[in-house]
Amino acid sequence: MEDRTRLLGAVGLTVAMFLLVQLGALALVEPFQRAGYQQVENPSDPTNSLLYVGAVLVLTAAMLAIIKLDVQWLLRGGIILTSGLLSWYVFSVVMPAGLAVTVDGAAVNVLAIGAALAVSVALLVHPEWYVIDATGVIIGAGAAGLFGISFGLLPAILLLGVLAIYDAISVYGTEHMLTLASGVMDLKIPVVFVVPMTLSYSYLDAGDDSDGDDDGPADTESSVGDAEDAAANPDGADADHPEAERPDITDRDALFIGLGDAVMPTVMVASAAFFADAEPLVSGIALNLPALTSLLGTMAGLLVLLWMVLKGRAHAGLPLLNGGAIGGYLIGALASGLTLTQALGL
Repeated sequence: MEDRTRLLGAVGLTVAMFLLVQLGALALVEPFQRAGYQQVENPSDPTNSLLYVGAVLVLTAAMLAIIKLDVQWLLRGGIILTSGLLSWYVFSVVMPAGLAVTVDGAAVNVLAIGAALAVSVALLVHPEWYVIDATGVIIGAGAAGLFGISFGLLPAILLLGVLAIYDAISVYGTEHMLTLASGVMDLKIPVVFVVPMTLSYSYLDAGDDSDGDDDGPADTESSVGDAEDAAANPDGADADHPEAERPDITDRDALFIGLGDAVMPTVMVASAAFFADAEPLVSGIALNLPALTSLLGTMAGLLVLLWMVLKGRAHAGLPLLNGGAIGGYLIGALASGLTLTQALGL
């Protein structure tokens, strides 16, 4: 009974964090648009997706090189700085600008800068699991919102489709994403959601042993996202001894879910909310039927993924998550009266 409660708690926390990222991105869509944060001139250009995938490949190669050269402090510093920047994007549109100061004729939101600095400092000095997870929700929602308003429907579908294929190849084929993960898990940076299986779990204490093992082996789902994804040893055993016995999932102290697994399907949700020509369902948040069904499709993919992972194996996350997001979007788009051509952004 206790083991079942722990598993249900881990699943519930994972679903809650994914929902927070998706709802956060939807809430940020319109403020980001008003603030002029759209990242490309022509969101409907499908080549934007190819450029982004190329950037993912370059960043992944750079991260692997950093790990091989044993200069992980560069990666840790870069991720902390990026987290602060993305946090500033979020805080700049949600925090009141009453304390803004003028610098070179432009208003600067002091509260937003202070909050973003607080995020970076917290990651630097106390990267416990709840700090990592809270930061992941903030920057995950921010990244998905920014890309959602910057990738039209067709570019978003192409982006998610290509990354799902790449994720599967990098986990099941070349396995270089697992190599990348093994090099970043001890850096305590928000490239993963850390889902504790016990109330006493400490991410700060995990991985401090001389042999480099965590307090308990962990399963992860791997995805690509912004090259900020993680996957631990899929078997929870020595990578040099794949025949070693795989620990039971209930013996583990935490699960690790790549942040990109939450971000990438949410790009489709945000893009559907911003670009799909459908009536809004509620006021105060960018949510229409295609966005809602895309969200539900993501949740369905997540539950299937967790069911597979709780059997004791790591799996590529994006094939199920992105597939659920795209499939859910198309169902909602057609149900809202759009033609298939319109739904595909053609």
